[in-house]
Amino acid sequence: MRRLQVALATFETMEKVIGRSNTVQDLVPSPPIKLDSPLINVESLPARVTYARKEKEKAPPVKPVKNTATETMVAYPFMRALRTVENKSDRCGGRYIYVHNLSPRFNEDMLKECKSLSLWTNMCKFTSNEGLGPPLENVEREFENSGLYATNQFAVDVIFNNRMKQYDCLTNDSSIAAAIFVPFYAGFDIARYLWGYNISRRDAASLDLVEWLMKRPEWGIMGGKNHFLVAGRITWDFRRLTEEESDWGNEFLFLPAARNMSMLGVESRPWNANDFGIPYPTYFHPAKDEEVLVWQDRMRKLERKWLFSFAGAPRPGNPKSIRGQIIDQCWKSNMCKFLECDFGESKCHSPSSIMQMFQSSLFCLQPQGDSTLSAFDSMLAGCIPVFFHPGSAHTQYTWHLPKNYTTYLVFIPEDDIRKRNVSIEKRLRQISPEQVKTMREVVINLIPRLIYADPWSKSETLGDAFDVAVQAVINKLS
Repeated sequence: MRRLQVALATFETMEKVIGRSNTVQDLVPSPPIKLDSPLINVESLPARVTYARKEKEKAPPVKPVKNTATETMVAYPFMRALRTVENKSDRCGGRYIYVHNLSPRFNEDMLKECKSLSLWTNMCKFTSNEGLGPPLENVEREFENSGLYATNQFAVDVIFNNRMKQYDCLTNDSSIAAAIFVPFYAGFDIARYLWGYNISRRDAASLDLVEWLMKRPEWGIMGGKNHFLVAGRITWDFRRLTEEESDWGNEFLFLPAARNMSMLGVESRPWNANDFGIPYPTYFHPAKDEEVLVWQDRMRKLERKWLFSFAGAPRPGNPKSIRGQIIDQCWKSNMCKFLECDFGESKCHSPSSIMQMFQSSLFCLQPQGDSTLSAFDSMLAGCIPVFFHPGSAHTQYTWHLPKNYTTYLVFIPEDDIRKRNVSIEKRLRQISPEQVKTMREVVINLIPRLIYADPWSKSETLGDAFDVAVQAVINKLS
C-alpha cells in the first residue's frame, strides 16, 4: 500500500545525485535507555554563508533578564527553566515544552495542498487521522484488530506535531521551558520541491522560518540551541552542498541559525552535532498500553518457520551493493523467505504480506539501499534484524536503541558477503536457540519505544518513540 516503491525511487535518485557515505567511524552512541546524552557543542560545525541573506543571520546576543522574585538581573535566562526541577511539587518541573505559534504556511497549509506533497503518491489519505492514515484492512488477519493504520513512511512531521499537542507539560511561558518546539513540517516542505524546482523555491520556507525565529525573544535565551524540530525525510534532503541548480535538496541544515537547532529526522548523520535519528512510523499506533502488551505477547508466541528472510530488490547499477548476492543466497536456501520488491505490482506494497513474512522469520536481513524503515517493521514483528553496514540503524537511533547492539541484532560486514562469499545461513545457524530467544525478547521489549502512539490517546505507563525523543532533547540541553 505504501513505502517500498517510493523508498526505492528516492534512494536510487539520491545515490545518483550525491552518493552515499560508506564509513561511520569513532561513533560513541549515548545510552538510549537512560537518555543521558551529553550536551554537544554545535559551534564546532563550520558555517556555510553563501549569499547576502544568510550573512545577515546573526543570532542576537543573549541578554540578561530580570528575576521577578528578587528584582535582580539573571545572567543566564535558561537557569529559570533548570530551576523548575527543584520544585518537587511540580510534576512538570524540568519537562516543560514551549511550542512556537507559526504561520500556517509552515505546517497546516501544506496539508491543504496534500496532493503536491509527493511526486509519486497522493498523500491526502495518508495525512488523515492526525497523520496515521486510513485504518488498515486486516484481510489476512496478520494484525490485531485495533491500532493499525496504513501509515506513510514520511508522515512523521504530522504525527509528531499532533503527539506534541497532547504532551502533558506544555507551557505558554517560554522562560520555564526546558526546550522549545518548532512545528515546521520540514519534511513535507522539501518533498514538494525535490524534483523540478530551482534552489530559490526549495530554500524559501526554510529561510523565512529562521528569519522569523531569530526575531523572537525565545531565540535570544540560548541563540536557538534550545529549539528543536522534526523532519520526516533523510538528512541529505536538507544538506545541499552547493548553489548549483542541479544539486540535491535544500540547505536548511547549513543555515547558520539552523545549525543551532536540533533536527530530529527519520534518518540522520550521527557524526553531526545537531542531527538526531528518530524511528520511521510503523503501521501500529496503539491507543492504550494494553494494546502494546497484547501485541508483544503475540509476537512471543508466533511460530517462525523461516530462519531468515529478505524483502527487497537487486541494485544492478550499484557495484557496491550486496543485494544481488543476498538474493542469490536466499534463493538457494530452503530456510530463507524472499519477497521481491521491484517496481510495479508487488506484495511488498501490501502491509499484510510484509508483516506475514517478518512475523514468520527469526532473522530479517537489512542491507543498505532502502531506508531503515524495514528495520523498524521487522522489529515490530519481533524479528531480529541483520545489518551489513556500520551506518545502519544501530548507529543512527541511539536514543531509541540500546548502545550494546549485540543484544538485539546480528552484524555481518558487507565485505564478508561481497569478497568472501560468507554463508548467511551458516552464520545465523551458529547462534544457539537460547541466544536467539534472548535476542528476540530484547527486540520485543523495544517495541514500545519504536512506535508512535495514537495522537488522540495518552500513554499510561509505556513511553513511545515520541516520549523517548522529547526526553532525550531535554536531557541533551539540561
